[in-house]
Amino acid sequence: MKAAVFDAHKFERPIFEELNERFHLELTFFEPRLTEETVALAEGFDVVCSFANDRVNAQVLRQLKELGIRLIALRSAGFNHVDIPTANELGIKVARVPAYSPYAVAEHAVALILALNRKICRASARVHELNFSLDGLVGFDLYGKTVGVIGTGRIGSVMVKILTGFGCQVLAFDQRKNPDVEERMGVTYTDLDEIYRRSDIISLHVPLTKSTRHLVDEKVFSKMKRGVMLINTGRGALIDTKALISALKTGQVGAAGLDVYEEEENIFFQDLSEKVLQDDVLARLMTFPNVLITAHQAFLPREALYNIVETTLQNIQDFEKGLPLKNEVK
Repeated sequence: MKAAVFDAHKFERPIFEELNERFHLELTFFEPRLTEETVALAEGFDVVCSFANDRVNAQVLRQLKELGIRLIALRSAGFNHVDIPTANELGIKVARVPAYSPYAVAEHAVALILALNRKICRASARVHELNFSLDGLVGFDLYGKTVGVIGTGRIGSVMVKILTGFGCQVLAFDQRKNPDVEERMGVTYTDLDEIYRRSDIISLHVPLTKSTRHLVDEKVFSKMKRGVMLINTGRGALIDTKALISALKTGQVGAAGLDVYEEEENIFFQDLSEKVLQDDVLARLMTFPNVLITAHQAFLPREALYNIVETTLQNIQDFEKGLPLKNEVK
């Protein structure tokens, strides 16, 4: 089985090569993302292995079909970058990595909270400049604070567990209640309006769908407690970024920790240090001292990477053997 691995990164290639000793697949790595311009690289392959910021729209899928591609193996849990109805219509199967390490993402979300609260980045920069003043570095005890967790699936439930360990009062929201969160952790489920009204910190852990796109917009910001800290390690488009900038300017939002950005597709996972940033919204967001942005790296712990690669290769091998795809997206 020949697989074209698009948007391949240095940090994952050694893991692919190591684990593939068990699977014996023919892997070819391509640095470019999968887009309308690069889809021709898939000629001669059976499978395309796609990353989170590839553009697998209807046009790309039709071209993949013409090239004989029968499976798209996603190296991600999310699949909003793939036109699933068109893939189903064309008979191209799509398989994902439904879970790799909920601890990885939840721990990164907590790291953003702690770094923002205790001004870690600012403090480190000062010390390197021999400025040992503590002015402007005052934070708060996380203990006793009210934290709203929106989405209590695998990642959100781990987030809840960590926060209860800090002694936070956690309010949770999900369309389906998680019995483990409610019963074992003693967390209260409530509606979104109460979370917005009461929370000192809000962390987003829901998938991006039509109903959750711009879940947090100008109207929602107005409902939040003034000075709230907002954390997003889910998908960038859960937040209306322009509305976030307005809320930061007025102080309605006191701090924001973002591992994702709604227009990250042509920016993240690349070295643009010698270029001029063309995204004015992101450039404005980066000017705020109370905003911490990481480039979609919450999934990056070693354990998570191994799980992602292993599940991806297993999906491909199952397809090769004609076995049911337990991780198929329909």
